[in-house]
Amino acid sequence: MPSRREILKFAAASLTLLVTKVDAGTTLPSILAVRVWPAKDYTRITLEHDQPLKFTQSLVKDPDRLVVDIEGIEFNAVLQSLPNKIIAADPYIKLIRAGRNKPGVVRLVIELKAEIKPQVFSLKPVGEYGHRLVLDLYPAEPADPLMALLDKAEEPGLKAENRIELPQKSGEKLSDKPAEKPAEKSAEKPEIARLVTIVLDPGHGGEDPGAVGRGGSYEKNVTLSVAQRLKEKIDATPNMRSVLTRDGDYFIPLHQRVQKARRVQADLFVSVHADAFIKPTARGSSVFVLSETGATSSAARWLATKENSADLIGGVNIGVKDPYLARTLLDLSQTATINDSLKLGAAVLGELGRINTLHKAHVEQAGFAVLKAPDIPSILIETAFISNPEEEKRLNDEDYQDRMAEAILKGIRRYFAKNPPLAKSKMAALSPSLSKSVLR
Repeated sequence: MPSRREILKFAAASLTLLVTKVDAGTTLPSILAVRVWPAKDYTRITLEHDQPLKFTQSLVKDPDRLVVDIEGIEFNAVLQSLPNKIIAADPYIKLIRAGRNKPGVVRLVIELKAEIKPQVFSLKPVGEYGHRLVLDLYPAEPADPLMALLDKAEEPGLKAENRIELPQKSGEKLSDKPAEKPAEKSAEKPEIARLVTIVLDPGHGGEDPGAVGRGGSYEKNVTLSVAQRLKEKIDATPNMRSVLTRDGDYFIPLHQRVQKARRVQADLFVSVHADAFIKPTARGSSVFVLSETGATSSAARWLATKENSADLIGGVNIGVKDPYLARTLLDLSQTATINDSLKLGAAVLGELGRINTLHKAHVEQAGFAVLKAPDIPSILIETAFISNPEEEKRLNDEDYQDRMAEAILKGIRRYFAKNPPLAKSKMAALSPSLSKSVLR
């Protein structure tokens, strides 16, 4: 029979073995990828990691710095590469230093070019992403999109016809130039009596690639290219101007897209997408508007659910409460706006049918969050199925993108021909010089 001493010795050895196994199986969180998305709206830094982690943040003055301490993390080669991802043209970041601050703590020091209001938050795994630590660097004084639009309207070289504004009475125009004899109206190209503002919304962006084609095309790149071409065409059209919700590869939350349209007091909102489906044979162009009741088909419902998940993938700080959002999305008086949206959608769909097969011969409806501006006719265009190899190839063709943009513009003009924009007392409808005098 073993002695008491031998029993205690065996027990101690077993405990040592158990502790060794636990320690060996415990690993520190590891950074899997680092991404930086610079833009004039804000710059985002994303650290993707394999386990939840703890962090603290602080703003330091003289010079301005954002300091983020991350606890219990492995300082690996991926994290060491972060400083090299900062470009000289970044509006907010001068440089980043990364290193071990003390045992078990990695410190990021972000030297700033301007005063910021940072948002630092964590995201749980979603889609193909693991855990993410997100650092959003917003300017302390965000640019007013309406003032930016007015400033641009006064740039040298702007076409004179794009400065003709809201008519005050029949035959009278508020203008920067002397009154001219009105030209005879053309049935094919009806005159738009005042300057109209169209907000173009390239779907997805940044962390959210949208649908990915079998050939590796990203929806976010196609939508931006088509929207930029459409913007050029709109801005070259008399009495029309356009604003992009994003002009680069970065993520804009859905409610901020709506908010930007309302802040510039848009007449129309056009969201551009490139559809995807589980079957590669699905093809054709579609146009969607908001539904207050329910989706017009199961496919429309599925698509709205997928598009509305963009915030989860792109990454939204749910800790930020936005009262403007509540006022925008909880407005229930949308019936008239939806009726106008249906008219706009039908006009655009008719023109799309001239250059591509239509997935459905009528405008569909579903609960798209990005179409919920209560006072702006809004449509979502699925230009084609990026999941269809043939259509993916066409979507990447510059000539086809140009024809797509031209078709959308023709649809918009057809809508205004039958539904002339009403006079309104908005600041956006005033001439740039008068608008600025009102603001002073």
